[in-house]
Amino acid sequence: WATLRIQRGQNEQPTLPSQSANGIIEKDDGSMEEKIRQLRRSHPDNLAGGDFTLCDAFYFCKKGIENIVEDQVTQRFTSEELASWNLLTRTNNNFRYISVRLTIIWGLGVFIRYCILLPLRITLAVIGLSWLVIGTTLVGLLPSSNVKNWLSDLVHITCYRICARALSATIRYHNKENRPKKGGICVANHTSPIDIVILANDGCYAMVGQVHGGLMGVIQRSMVRSCPHVWFERAEMKDRHAVAKRLKEHIADKTKLPILIFPEGTCINNTSVMMFKKGSFEIGGTIYPVAIKKLQCKIGDGEDAVHFANRVKSAIAQQGGLVDLSWDGGLKRERVKESFKEEQQKMYSSMIVG
Repeated sequence: WATLRIQRGQNEQPTLPSQSANGIIEKDDGSMEEKIRQLRRSHPDNLAGGDFTLCDAFYFCKKGIENIVEDQVTQRFTSEELASWNLLTRTNNNFRYISVRLTIIWGLGVFIRYCILLPLRITLAVIGLSWLVIGTTLVGLLPSSNVKNWLSDLVHITCYRICARALSATIRYHNKENRPKKGGICVANHTSPIDIVILANDGCYAMVGQVHGGLMGVIQRSMVRSCPHVWFERAEMKDRHAVAKRLKEHIADKTKLPILIFPEGTCINNTSVMMFKKGSFEIGGTIYPVAIKKLQCKIGDGEDAVHFANRVKSAIAQQGGLVDLSWDGGLKRERVKESFKEEQQKMYSSMIVG
């Protein structure tokens, strides 16, 4: 009812912003040559005449402004727009007053969320994390055996399921016959820090990550006592060969849990999949891509790690209904490489010179 009321309010009040389908501005995907040819309609010379025309600069100005307003990288780190009202935000764009009844329902939603549900969720999260630390520490005292492995899996799954209840998560798993097997590597698109909780509700994984201090360090040290997770020191993480060696040793032991890796290296807003780092695909073994649905991939004959990573990324994007992007998620924190700029310059130069 609230969603329909908002839509009706948008029709009655033209000043209300309309919701975009995907939050991205419409861009013309024509080639550089086509666009510059249109700009030169009144110019008598051919594009391949070897001459520079001042109007060519408008093409690059237009592309630059489009990317400043809404580029493909930055938009992947903003909150995904909701298709319907969720009792908290009145619209998916900006707040606009629509009616008294809608305001009352919105206020009731805020009260229920923050005064009733939030304390319950925090309590469940504390119980889940406490059980993880205590349970894994006790299991870690047992000698290595099948009983210890079974108890470790039971503690981990129980903890993750309690934490999932704290998040009010409803999870559906597809193609369970393709679950990652021991000695394999599970790679997934990274949508939020709770991805581990969501995936581990259906099976246990060996985590890979950097050693931390504080509460996270306590959790890591307790987990590794009962299960062979792969934690690296800060200096060791920078050594690709040392990381690869540790991971190869892990997957060589078919009794150890499958490794869970997020090759994007950063969280994306669940609208797309960005470039996968090739390191995970140089280790060897069977790769199990996960995009809620799970597939099974093996590196092809003569296929290098880069092509293998791109093929797995495409499979995840296709199964998850996500946009397959070639951009590196690291651009969120780094400057654009000079090679990207030089590539555009070379395209324009070759077009002009012919």
